[in-house]
Order: sequence, then structure tokens, then C-alpha cells
Amino acid sequence: MKNFIDTISNIWKIEELRNRILITLGLLLVYRFGCQIVLPGIDSTQLGGLTDSTDQGIFGLLNAFTGGAFANASVFALGIMPYISASIVVQLMGIAIPYLQKLQKEGESGRKTINQITRWLTIGICIVQAPAYLYGLEAFGVRDSAFLLGKGLDFMIPAVIILVTGTVFAMWLGEKITDKGIGNGISLLIMIGIIATMPQSFVQEFISRTTDNNGGLMFILIEVIIWFLVILACILLVMATRQIPVQYARRTASGGYEKNIMGSRQYIPLKLNASGVMPIIFAQAIMFVPGMIGGAFDDTAFGQWMQVQFSDIFGWAYNLLFAILIIIFTYFYTAITVPTNKMADDLKRSGGFIPGIRPGKETGDYLDKIMSLITLPGSIFLALLAILPAIVVKLMDVQAGWALFYGGTSLLIMVGVAIDTVQQVNSYLLNRHYDGLMKTGKNRKVA
Repeated sequence: MKNFIDTISNIWKIEELRNRILITLGLLLVYRFGCQIVLPGIDSTQLGGLTDSTDQGIFGLLNAFTGGAFANASVFALGIMPYISASIVVQLMGIAIPYLQKLQKEGESGRKTINQITRWLTIGICIVQAPAYLYGLEAFGVRDSAFLLGKGLDFMIPAVIILVTGTVFAMWLGEKITDKGIGNGISLLIMIGIIATMPQSFVQEFISRTTDNNGGLMFILIEVIIWFLVILACILLVMATRQIPVQYARRTASGGYEKNIMGSRQYIPLKLNASGVMPIIFAQAIMFVPGMIGGAFDDTAFGQWMQVQFSDIFGWAYNLLFAILIIIFTYFYTAITVPTNKMADDLKRSGGFIPGIRPGKETGDYLDKIMSLITLPGSIFLALLAILPAIVVKLMDVQAGWALFYGGTSLLIMVGVAIDTVQQVNSYLLNRHYDGLMKTGKNRKVA
């Protein structure tokens, strides 16, 4: 405990790090306040139906990502997800559009142009999603009487503008956190939204176990232990790498002439899960399709079976297809985001080589083979984590809201963002000659 307190003290001693942490906390607080502000023209006392409709299912997951703003009909109801969608679209378009490929190679100037394209695409997505959200409130159980000004243009146009502005403002907050604060701002906004729903979900699970004679405190303890074990498994998935040894030939001057000698051995770290949570997000989007197919054949037994099976996110058919899609998308996303041929070319230009492998094409083929081999266990592990909420619901009768924290996108985002933020704080400590967060907090300045 003393070491932890010393570490916190050391963090506070570094003025730049202290200011960055305070800025981050302040901007996150602004975002959380915004999530509680209901859209003008909507009676907040009549949103009970919307809250009930977003307790579970895909909309429960969306509500978790927005920190409850979706269920509150808040000015941040669309959250930061339109920006995430735009980023994914731009990234995928970069594979096929030469202009975007050129921008990706132009360094900082190209990155700024891509960011600007992403921002404008975010606004376009919001303009489509905002009216859909407002008109869809009735389907979520919000009565017409909740719309104080009705659903005419005098309400819809200002509401759409506010929702679009809310997403743009959230996007700006995320970018400011990245520039002036600590950690990745966009990821932190998503994580803080997910964490915001955790206490309520745990309280609901606690009440269910203790008041309904459904296991009691002992079962709660077992659930928490299992949850910590799942978090450890997520950390292993995020951090696991396969290190490929690399050697460099370096030139040194000695005795008035230059000669080649072998440089020190280094490593290329290939991540077990190079695609992060993207396969889950892609697969989640595709999982709407079976239900739509079932709706098209509503008058047949097959159509009704499809609707029943794929409307339950904890059902076996849904999760079997979900796991298969995650494995497929993991291979797909890894193939387009890990340029093994480019890695091989860069290695060759810098004078490096993998021992026993020829530089150039053979090195690219070797890296591609290794990436394919480690992606298989990584994709299966990712699929198991994604369907784990359904497993704990079926086997342990866990409440749906609390089960979402046992795996899937929510837990992976929380673990990934937490690790990234801790690593950034660690770098500040180590640069100032302090021990990092993973060690003791003793000052190790050299006299």
C-alpha cells in the first residue's frame, strides 16, 4: 500500500503529467454532464419506456457505449459511435482508393487531411442517424405525449442540429484529451461511458442474488472472482505478442577504414490479436441481417424461427454465428491492417534481416505465415470472450446488464484503454527517473 501511495505521489510531483491528468478528468466530467442533459422539447419524466427497451440486447450495448445518454434522450444520445463508424469506413476505403493510400504515405500532413475527411463523414453519418433516432423513440416505448412540441419540423430540425452538434462536441472533447490530456481521448470517452453503467448493473445483480434467495453473497463473491479472471484473460489477449528476432548490419569506423559488423539483435513484435475489438464490431453489425431475413419471410416457419433465434443475443444460434463471424473478420481485418510486405521492405531498406530468411519477398511470406498461425488462436480466444456474456447468463443466471461486463466489446475496450493509459503514465514516470506503475513507487533519481 505504501508503494502505491508513493507512486501516486510521484505522479503528482511531475507538473506536466499532473496537468494532463487534471485536464483529462475535467473534460471527461464535461462529457458525463452532457450525457444527463435531455433534448429540449422532450419530457424526461416520460422516458421510462426507452429505459426499459435499452436494458438488454444490442440497444443495451449501444446505451452502454454512450454512458446511458441513448436511454436519456440526451444531447449526446448518438455518442461518439458515428465518429468510430466514420473512422472504420475511411480505414477500409484506404485499401481501395488510391487518393487515401497516397495520403497515408504523406506523414503528418496526410494524417491531418484524413482526420478532416473523417470529421466530415462523421457529420454525414450523424445527419442520417439523428432523424432515425428521433423517429425511432416511439418504437422504444416513448409516448407521443413526451414530445412537448410534437414531431413537426419546429422540433425535428433543432433536435437534429443538437444531436449532430453533440457528437461533434464529443469528438472535439476526445481530440483535446488526446492532445492536452493523457491517453486516447476517443477511447476514454467510450470507456467512461461503459464504466458509468457498471455500478447500476452490479447493484441490480446484487439485489437479484440477495433478495430472491438466488445464491446470496457467496454467489456474488464467485461472480466477482470469475470476473477478475476474465479480466486477466483479456489482458493476456491484448498484451500477447510473438517476437520475431531481427538482426541489423551496422557500419562502424575502425583503424581508418569501415567494415560491416553484426549489430545487436532486436525483435518484431507480432500481436496475437492485432485487430483489437474491430472483428466484434463488424460481426455485431452483420448480426442484424438474419433478423431482417426472418422478417422478409415472416409468414413462414423458417422466417419466424430466424426472428426468434436471432433476436435473443444470449441464444445459442445467435452466438454460434457471432463466434464464426468474429473468427472470419479477425483474419480479414488482420490481413488489411498488418502490412507484412511493407514490413519486409522497410526491414530490407534499413539493413535488417530475420536470421535464416532471405530479405525481401521471402521475409514478407515468412511474416505472413507467422501472422496467420498466431491469428487462429487469437481469433478463437477473441470469439470465446465475445460470447462469454451469453455463457454466464445461461450457466450462472447472471443479470443481462452485468453479464455484458464478462466479455465482449465492453470489457475488451475497458482493458485495452486502461493498459494504453497506464503505459503513457508509465513513460512519464520512467522519463523522470521514477519507477513505473508496475513497480514500486520509490524515487530512483541518480544523485
